[in-house]
Amino acid sequence: MDHLKRISGPNENLSRDEAAWRAQTLHVHSYEVTLDLSEARDSSVTGYRSTTTLVFSAKGTTETFVDFIHESIGSITLNGEAVDPTTAVTGSRIYLENLLQGEASPNTLVIDGMAQYSRSGEGLHRYIDPADGLTYCYTQFEPADARRVYANFEQPDLKAPFTFTVRAPREWHVASNQSASRVEEHGDGTATTYFAPTLPISTYITAVLAGPYYVATDSYSRTLPDGSELVIPLNATCRTSIAEHFDAQNILDLTKTGLDFFHELFDYPYPWGKYDSAFVPEYNLGAMENPGLVTFTEGYVFTSRATEGQHETRANTIMHEMAHMWFGDLVTMSWWDDLWLKESFADYIGTLANDEATEFTTAWITFANRRKGWAYVADQLPTTHPIVADITDLEAAKQNFDGITYAKGASVLKQLAAYVGADAFRDASRKYFRAHEFSNTSLNDFLAVLEDASGRNMDSWADAWLKTAGVPVLGIELTEAGGMVTAARLTQSGIDPLTGNPITHPHVLNVGLFDLVDGELIRTAGHAVELTGTGVDLGFLAGAQRPDLILPNDGDATYAMVAFDDRSLETLLGHLGTLADPLARASCWAALWNMVRHAKLAATDFLAAVRAHAESVTEVSVFAFLLEQAHTAIGQYLPPELRAGERQALADAIVGWLDRAAPGSDAQIAMARALAKLARGNVAADVVDSLLAGEQRWDSLVVDEDLRWALWQAKAATGRLDEASLAALEADAAAHPSAVATSGRLLALAARPDAAVKAEAFGAAISGHGVDGAALSNEAISATAAGFQLGSHELLDAHYAAYWPSLEDIWGTLTIGLATRVIRGLFPASQDLGTAEVHPVVAEVDAWLEEHPDAPRALRRILLEERDALVRSLAAQRLCVGHALHELGAAR
Repeated sequence: MDHLKRISGPNENLSRDEAAWRAQTLHVHSYEVTLDLSEARDSSVTGYRSTTTLVFSAKGTTETFVDFIHESIGSITLNGEAVDPTTAVTGSRIYLENLLQGEASPNTLVIDGMAQYSRSGEGLHRYIDPADGLTYCYTQFEPADARRVYANFEQPDLKAPFTFTVRAPREWHVASNQSASRVEEHGDGTATTYFAPTLPISTYITAVLAGPYYVATDSYSRTLPDGSELVIPLNATCRTSIAEHFDAQNILDLTKTGLDFFHELFDYPYPWGKYDSAFVPEYNLGAMENPGLVTFTEGYVFTSRATEGQHETRANTIMHEMAHMWFGDLVTMSWWDDLWLKESFADYIGTLANDEATEFTTAWITFANRRKGWAYVADQLPTTHPIVADITDLEAAKQNFDGITYAKGASVLKQLAAYVGADAFRDASRKYFRAHEFSNTSLNDFLAVLEDASGRNMDSWADAWLKTAGVPVLGIELTEAGGMVTAARLTQSGIDPLTGNPITHPHVLNVGLFDLVDGELIRTAGHAVELTGTGVDLGFLAGAQRPDLILPNDGDATYAMVAFDDRSLETLLGHLGTLADPLARASCWAALWNMVRHAKLAATDFLAAVRAHAESVTEVSVFAFLLEQAHTAIGQYLPPELRAGERQALADAIVGWLDRAAPGSDAQIAMARALAKLARGNVAADVVDSLLAGEQRWDSLVVDEDLRWALWQAKAATGRLDEASLAALEADAAAHPSAVATSGRLLALAARPDAAVKAEAFGAAISGHGVDGAALSNEAISATAAGFQLGSHELLDAHYAAYWPSLEDIWGTLTIGLATRVIRGLFPASQDLGTAEVHPVVAEVDAWLEEHPDAPRALRRILLEERDALVRSLAAQRLCVGHALHELGAAR
């Protein structure tokens, strides 16, 4: 049987077919998992004891396999009989024979082994706090890393109740998905916590937290329609050393606000007992929706000044994860093809909750500018895919947590709500939860309830939006005579890159008309339009005076990029700063940036618009993102001969804005951080030095931890760390030890423009080990690689020769998470246009892909995406060269 074919090596990449076979032949009754973390504080101890008791029924097969990525296995017992590990275990799989058959004769499997502490953020991650030396542990499993901690059937559609037992140092806070039922103390300074069993859940959302965490508590209560009282204990948790910065009550209050919102929206009581929010170090994600124990990046514990935009992002993440308690945890996709059934819904409904239930009424503005930008980038890659994807194995699943699954899916659901109506969308969700609670679903299950609720046939909508790829482009075709419009048409263009077919999605949207009135862009009209096919006539424009700006998708109701007509583009470049409507303004900025990436607008024009108009943006999240885009435009989309001048011009503009900024404002800190990052390119050296010296350059500007390390990195990257400065940097890191300082120091040291420094940094990043041979953590690898990349081609290019032959070894020896950080982090992306017909790095990628046709698909995907980004960079540089030559010719 192919599903039981033994493969030598790690054998970690479970296929969809293997999972489907197990789902058809197995029914899992329960898990009992016991973990012994009593020696976790001893960093020389690499592993911990993990014992799993798994009860399951089999039908139609007497054989199966269990997943366990282990350090060692001590014993295996099946139905009371010992199984020899030397014959049963191959790589990460444990093969079982002689299974009992039928529901009435369940099998009991006990696997006792050693699992390994992680430094990659996958599995059970162990972190030693540089501030006080205390040890912290937490788990992260999605999509398939529970098998790094305990033996299991690692797929989402084999749900079961889980009962966890954890032994750890007595003074530690220990948590899991359910509340503790009892704690037993031992005489050796340890204690064992026994947790209540969970409701049926998938392996990837089980969780354990253990360490000397700071814990704040609260409670939520609600009277249910039947008159009963729902009481949910709440916790908010972080490391002790950063507890002074932890605004726990804000977290707890947002949690209660969200629970109120989702109870009203879904009409299904929160089923998971307690609700813990744990903020953990070196986290690979923004957050993870483990029921009862949601984990977040501790970047959301603001040790430095946090802007309103940062608070909004955190609140959005809290709401996103809470939406998962229903979409994802209560009802779970059968396989990762339908990952959108949880992530797209959580992204859309989380933003909806943030907008409607919290103080952050700019949530959809941020979504339009930042989140959808992520989707547009992902959907233009050669590796784009439909929202309902073809996920053949776990490696593919790991890489599909992307801008399409999250942000495009959310954008499409926002359009769906406009298409069928918000009430129908709400009613469909409620029916979906009741019909499929604690089970698994696929696309057709949700479409069925949506058809019932809306009365619309959803097949054509799903085929258009969920089963195709590519970005629709909305444009305006006008015929004019004497300044009057004689005919107008809203058009839809674009090609599905997977099929070559034209994109003809259905859209319900608004077309906004704007005119310059007394020097300001004012919306003079807005019209609802339903677009199907390639275009629709805009009769409301016929016979009217030509507007200065026509904005398709005004209100951002649908998913599409915008191609402005020439007059609208000219109006925006000259007057965007006068457009007062914040959502329209954010949409226009996003459209201009898409044009830069698509080599339809010269980066120099975009940068001129930023200098002229960005200061008027009132939403700090949008403003900060514009400055990030400007920084990217200089480094990637300008030819080298233009970079220094444009960088200096932007630095001068930011300094001028800082001189005018309100003291202590969010805009002030966003400007200062952007200037510090820009200063890595040999500008604003006087500002860097004065701020590091403690001078009060601008009233109320505090040089906090984030800004201070950004300044050190700028000083290092520009070669101005003399012996005294280097000693000061090291003293700063020693005096204020923290996670931020650890990563900031590594980046700064690797950024120094010195050949020996670059050689050491490249060697550390590509091997995943420091000079002392110790394995680097996930964040240490990323910081080292980022510092290495800050340098001239003369310093960097020679090292890339070792990059290509190392790729397969990196992929084969590191976890997918770490390998991805190394390969993306060291890819030679920052390249000049050059004169070769085929750029040498593009040629290197193409040659490697041709010579390695059987390389893992996930590895090939990374290289294809990095190649695409480089090709876009080169195209944008060529446009700027042509644009500059045209302007020079016009000037003559």
